[in-house]
Amino acid sequence: MTSGTPAYPRTRLRRSRTTAWSRAMVRENRLAASDLIWPLFITEGNSHSEPIDSLPGVSRWSVDLIVERAREAVDLGIPCLALFPNTQAYRRSADAAEALNPDNLMCRAIRVVKDALGDKIGILTDVALDPYTSHGQDGLIDDHGYVENDRTLDMLTKQALNQANAGADIIAPSDMMDGRVAAIRDTLELASHHNVQIMAYSAKYASAFYGPFRDAVGSSGALKGDKKTYQMDPANGDEAMREIAMDIAEGADSVMVKPGLAYLDIIFRAKQRFDVPVYAYQVSGEYALVKTGAAAGVGDHDALMMEKLVAFKRAGCSGILTYFAADAAKLLQQ
Repeated sequence: MTSGTPAYPRTRLRRSRTTAWSRAMVRENRLAASDLIWPLFITEGNSHSEPIDSLPGVSRWSVDLIVERAREAVDLGIPCLALFPNTQAYRRSADAAEALNPDNLMCRAIRVVKDALGDKIGILTDVALDPYTSHGQDGLIDDHGYVENDRTLDMLTKQALNQANAGADIIAPSDMMDGRVAAIRDTLELASHHNVQIMAYSAKYASAFYGPFRDAVGSSGALKGDKKTYQMDPANGDEAMREIAMDIAEGADSVMVKPGLAYLDIIFRAKQRFDVPVYAYQVSGEYALVKTGAAAGVGDHDALMMEKLVAFKRAGCSGILTYFAADAAKLLQQ
């Protein structure tokens, strides 16, 4: 019993649960469309979409159709898109040179959306080399397959600048290299991109929940080895606080915990400890489990979806990257 709370029957906590209007009045956390960031996958072609088998209900979209999704997001009140390219195999290389191409899929999509909608919607861009490397790692590797931290930083800063020049509003480094936030922040400042935000993937774990995403961006078949030398050990929480503290000190405007649902404790700790917005990525595996579970009759699809999204808010999230963004926003409009 909470200290100072009168005992039953003077206190009946069910009183406020009796009616819908009363439950609404005392609700502690509320989910809104403005809490959602919608991840979208880009592919080559015109008027072309490709359903992703391992992500039911999610497709890759050609650049012209990404604009349609952006208009849909604006109509639904979703404030920001997160873009991820499915780079063609022949454009991938060991040095990830395509990441610096000012006319790559990512940059073309940024420009087209911004030309069409301007500041009506924000664009968040992923900074990591795995969509562009032939080996599927997030950075440049040495002869033994080890991802080299400092050599990778030079590529990441150039990639971030390339995206900012195209019109990105939020740069989101997901590579987990040490020192990348400071390097990107300094580069953006020198290039006069003073208002481009950095949302750092600060606590990104070496998770088993990423499989469908790697299918979506075409890196699953290319990946050689694993990412445990730079992504975090799922057993560690204190280390996540150190990672977040370092990224804030280096210039991050906000931080992200990825995956989200399996790491609500990390989100809660980060929100309690740091005075910056904390975001969660409800990753592809978490999304797919809801889809397959609902299809198998585990529970009602929309109820499962909304309960999980509210859990992120309860843990302290300022917002959530989720493939459910459009579906959830439509429900919230009802």
